[in-house]
Amino acid sequence: MTSDTSFETLESLQTDIAELINRLPQSKHRQFIQQALLTILRLADDEVERLDWKILSASLADMERGFQMFYNYRHVRKVTIFGSARLSPTTPEYKMALEFARRVAELGFMVMTGGGGGIMQAGHEGAGRENSFGLNIQLPFEQQANPYIEGDRKLIHFKYFFTRKLFLLKESDAVAVFAGGFGTQDEVFECMTLSQTGKFGPVPLVLIDHPGGDYWHSWSQYVDKHLLQTGLVSPEDPSLYTITDNIDVACDAIIKFFQVYHSSRYVNNRLVIRLKSDLSDAEVEQLNADFSDILVQGKIEKTQALPQEGQDETYNLPRLILSFNQRDLGRLYQMIAAINKMGKPSAEDRAHPELK
Repeated sequence: MTSDTSFETLESLQTDIAELINRLPQSKHRQFIQQALLTILRLADDEVERLDWKILSASLADMERGFQMFYNYRHVRKVTIFGSARLSPTTPEYKMALEFARRVAELGFMVMTGGGGGIMQAGHEGAGRENSFGLNIQLPFEQQANPYIEGDRKLIHFKYFFTRKLFLLKESDAVAVFAGGFGTQDEVFECMTLSQTGKFGPVPLVLIDHPGGDYWHSWSQYVDKHLLQTGLVSPEDPSLYTITDNIDVACDAIIKFFQVYHSSRYVNNRLVIRLKSDLSDAEVEQLNADFSDILVQGKIEKTQALPQEGQDETYNLPRLILSFNQRDLGRLYQMIAAINKMGKPSAEDRAHPELK
C-alpha cells in the first residue's frame, strides 16, 4: 500500500467515523455501538501486539459476513447438522442424514452445516440448495465446500473455528448430530456444556443413529457409567438431548419443542419465557407445583412483555416469568416439555413450526 493510498484510506475512515458519531444518538443500538468503539479505543492505547490486531480484525470480518447474511433469514428456524466429513454417500449414516435433512426442509426449517463433505454434504443434498447454509472453513484436507452448496450466496468461508462455531450455534434453533470423529465429539460436548450452563438455547439436541446403529447408544452407555453414576453430571442432564435411530422421532423432538414454547431471555436476572399461546391459571399452578425446585424465590407467573422488551419483535406474545436458579438446566428442559403439552397453539402455529 502506498503512502497516498494510506492517506486516502485514513481520510475516508475519518469521514465514516464522523458520520457514525453524528448518527449515534438516533441509533436504536447506540449503547452497544458505543461500547464496541470504546473497546477499540482502549486497545489502541494499550501495548497490543500486531498478531492480536490481526486476530481482532479478521474475527470482526468473519462476524460481519455472518451477521449480514443471516439477518434476512432471522424469522426462519434453522437446524444445524454435525457429523463426520469422511462418511461416503454409500454409508447408512449418510443416507440417514440426507433423509433427515429432506424431512426437516419439508417441514419448513432451513439446514446449516459446516459446508464440507460427508454428513455435511448429506445435509445440503437432502435439504436442497435453497434451504441450506454452508459455514465453511479452509483446512489442508477434508474441508472443501461440497457441490450442493459451492457457489451459493449462503456459503460463508470463515477464517477461524471459533467464529464459525459461534454462528453454527447462535443461528441454530435445533441441533442434529450424526456419527463422527473428534470434531463431532467436540461439537456435541460443547453443545451440551453450553446447554448445561445456560449459554446456549434452550434448543432441542437430537443424536441420530442409522436404524439399528449403536454409535450414540454406546456413547450414552459411557455417559451413564462414567458421568451420571459417578455424579459428574446431574441426573436431569440427559433431558438436554434425545437419542434415536428413527427419523420420525428425531423430527418430532424438534417440532414438539416449539409446540407452545417460542423462546426465552433474561431480564434483570429473571427468566422470561415467550409462548405461542397463553396458559390457563390452572396450568401455571401445575408448573409451580412440579417445578418449584428450580426457583430461587417467588412463583412462576404469567406476564406480558416487560418494558425492557420494547424493541423485541415478540412483544405481543404471552409470557411466563420466573426467578430461575440458572443451575438446573435439565429440569428447565423438562419444564419446557411440560409447557409444550399445555396451551392451545393456533392452526397456523401448528402448521408452521419453523416460523419465529
